[in-house]
Amino acid sequence: MECSRANVRYPLMLTILGFAMIATFLVLIMLKKMSPIAALVLIPALFCVFVGKGAHLGDYVIDGVTSLAPTAAMLMFAIVYFGVMIDVGLFDPVVRAILKFCKADPLRIVVGTALLAAIVSLDGDGSTTFMITVSAMYPLYKRLKMSLVVMTGVAAMANGVMNTLPWGGPTARAATALKLDAGDIFVPMIPALAVGLVFVIALSYVLGRRERKRLGVLTLDEVLVEEKETETVLVGAGSGKSPARTGGSGGGAGADLPEEDEGFQGLAPDRPTLRPKLYWFNALLTAALLTAMIMEWLPIPVLFLLGAATALTVNFPHIPDQKARLAAHAENVLNVSGMVFAAAVFTGVLQGTGMVDHMATWLVDNIPDGMGPHMAFVTGVLSIPLTYFMSNDGFYFGILPVLAEAGQAHGVSSLEIARASLVGQPLHMSSPLVPAVYVLVGMAKVEFGDHTRFVVKWAALTSLVVLGAGILFGII
Repeated sequence: MECSRANVRYPLMLTILGFAMIATFLVLIMLKKMSPIAALVLIPALFCVFVGKGAHLGDYVIDGVTSLAPTAAMLMFAIVYFGVMIDVGLFDPVVRAILKFCKADPLRIVVGTALLAAIVSLDGDGSTTFMITVSAMYPLYKRLKMSLVVMTGVAAMANGVMNTLPWGGPTARAATALKLDAGDIFVPMIPALAVGLVFVIALSYVLGRRERKRLGVLTLDEVLVEEKETETVLVGAGSGKSPARTGGSGGGAGADLPEEDEGFQGLAPDRPTLRPKLYWFNALLTAALLTAMIMEWLPIPVLFLLGAATALTVNFPHIPDQKARLAAHAENVLNVSGMVFAAAVFTGVLQGTGMVDHMATWLVDNIPDGMGPHMAFVTGVLSIPLTYFMSNDGFYFGILPVLAEAGQAHGVSSLEIARASLVGQPLHMSSPLVPAVYVLVGMAKVEFGDHTRFVVKWAALTSLVVLGAGILFGII
C-alpha cells in the first residue's frame, strides 16, 4: 500500500515541479533577473536536482544537445547565407517596395511588417522569415524611434499563423502522428487561418495607430526630387534637406531625426558589399535553395551549409572579404547558436526526467467527462499553452494521439482534432523552446523578456480568434 501511494505521489511531484520550472524561468526572464541563456541552463539543472535525478543531468543535456544540434547548425549557416544575401542587395527591391508603401508613417510601417512577415513565411521557415523581416524593417523602426517589441511581436504572430502551411511543420507532424493526409487537415482550415491573418493585420493597424499617436509622422521637404524620396527615408541620404517629424506627441515640425544610426547603413544604396552584376545568380541560388528545402532533397542544415559556402565564394572570391562577411554576422550566429544549445538543456531536462509527459497526462486526465463530445474545442484550447511550453514534436507526437483517441471515443473525428491542434501556432512561435525566436529578438536587439511580456497576450488572442473562426465555419 505504501509503495502504491509513493507511485502516485511521484508523477504528481514531477507534474508540479515541471510547471514550477517553466513558471520560474518565465518570471525570471520577464523580470530581467537572469539572462535567457543563464535561465535556460541553470533553472533546469536546479530542478533536475530537486527531482532527484541530478546524477543523470549530463545524459539529459547531451540528449538535448544531440537533438537540437542540426537545428543549431541550420540556424548558423542560414544566418550567414541570408546575411550575405542582404549584404549583396538581393532583398533591396522588396525592401524598397515595402518601405515605399510604408513611407515614414508608423502605422504603415507596422502593417508593412505584418505583410512582409506573412509573405516571406511562405518558405515555411521561421528563421529565414525573421532574418529577412528584421533586416528590412529594423532600420526604419530604429530611425523613427519606434517600439522594437511591436516589430518582433507582429512578425512572430504573422509567422505563427503562416507556420501552419503543410511544409511549415505542425501540419505535417499532425498528419504523421494521426496517419492522415496533410491536405485534408490544412485545406479546410484555410478560412479560419485567413481570419487569423486578417486579425494580425488589423492588430498591427491598431498598434501602428498607437505608435503614430506617440511619435507622429515623418514628412520630407517638398523640394526633394521624387526619385530621392525613398532613399532619404531609407538611409538619410539625400540633398542636404532635413526630414521633419510632424503631429503627435513626438515633436513638432522641424524636429530633426538623429543622424547617427548604423542600422540604416545596412541597407545603404551605395554600400561596398553590393553585387548588382550577380543579382540574378543570387536570386536563382536562393530560389533553388528554397525549392530544395521544400522538396526535402537534402537535410536543411546541409542545404544552408552548401548555400552559404557557395554564396561567399561567388560574391566574395577574396578570402579577406569572406572573413569580413563572417565577422560581420558572427554576433548573430553566436547569440542564436548559444540560445539553441542553452534551450537544449531546458528541453533535455523536461523530457529526460519525464516532467513534460506527466504534465501533459495530468492536463488530459483532468478534462471533465462532459467535455468529451467537444474534444476538438478542448484540443484547440489546450494547444495554446501546450505548444508554448512544449516543442512541436512533443505536442504532436506525444499529446495529440491521446487527445485524438479520447475524441474518437466520443464520436469526434481525428481530422477535427488535427485541425484544432494547429490553433496554438501564433503563440508557439514566441515560445522559449523555439530556436527561431532567438533569431528574431537577437537581430532586433530586443530582450527576450520584453518580447514575451508584449506578445503573449496578443498571440494568445490571435489563437483564440482562429479557434473561434474554425468553430463558426464548422471546421472544428
